Amino acid sequence: MLLLLFVGITSSYSKDYVLISGGNKIWTLSFVQPLSAKVPLVLLHGFGGGVALWALNFETLCQHRAVYAFDILGFGRSSRPHFEDDAEKAEMHFVQSIEEWRMALGLDHMILLGHNLGAFLASAYAMKYPTRVKSLILVEPWGFPERPDNMDEERPIPVWIKAVGALLSPFNPLAGLRLAGPLGLSLVQKLRPDFKKKYASMFEDDTVTEYIYHCNAQSPSGETAFRNMTVPYGWARRPMLQRIDKMHPDIPITVIYGARSCIDGNSGSTIQSLRPNSYVKTIAIRGAGHYVYADQPEDFNQKVTEICDFVD
Repeated sequence: MLLLLFVGITSSYSKDYVLISGGNKIWTLSFVQPLSAKVPLVLLHGFGGGVALWALNFETLCQHRAVYAFDILGFGRSSRPHFEDDAEKAEMHFVQSIEEWRMALGLDHMILLGHNLGAFLASAYAMKYPTRVKSLILVEPWGFPERPDNMDEERPIPVWIKAVGALLSPFNPLAGLRLAGPLGLSLVQKLRPDFKKKYASMFEDDTVTEYIYHCNAQSPSGETAFRNMTVPYGWARRPMLQRIDKMHPDIPITVIYGARSCIDGNSGSTIQSLRPNSYVKTIAIRGAGHYVYADQPEDFNQKVTEICDFVD
């Protein structure tokens, strides 16, 4: 399945497991440029995703620098260990796995780009290991604002949604996919037909939706950790905006949003207000929703390349 996802990529790359502590393995794709002195770019996927979702981006991004992408611990083809129930401990488990991955590959420093949950973890990593991050690119970041105390008053939540939320609270977000058994793939295809459309330039069939299904049909290790890091209706238990002012001031941050996304795009300006003496820039990409890198890959790749070149 993974090989099929890269039939349109002509650049050479390697794929392998990177060993970290506890006998765990991180599934990694490496697009290495041996003669390049440019800072390598590392891609962290979002919740429920995997390395293959960057298929529309690798070819452009790796032209002049090394690019690495890996399945976050607990997701995709990486190991699925037990995470602590405590939100902070689960977060640190993710962060430490990223650091052990970096050490195993011998990367001195990197440009860290994360989407969704990956953006949250990239930020947590940058705060813990600031000397290793030359620049932080947050794409449609999850987990930054805190859940409003008056959320029900500003945007009333229907009673039936509250009831379903209470019923499902002991379960993982994608439990229904696994409970569906053999019908899980059909469920993904019906609920998310947009994924097939996003990657239509590369695949004519259901390769991408099949990939997403197989990523999430396994033991929900990272998914459980994510659930424990949230409060009702998907807000972060430990919002990043409450502590991002503690990030080293020399780390530049670029926030990328899709102009058509349903995600709150105000985090960029809030980060700027919390880091008034640091570089913070917000970029909105027209015609893109939450999956910016797949909705408008050419614009996304161009913006990311410009950010990376600026770092060099």
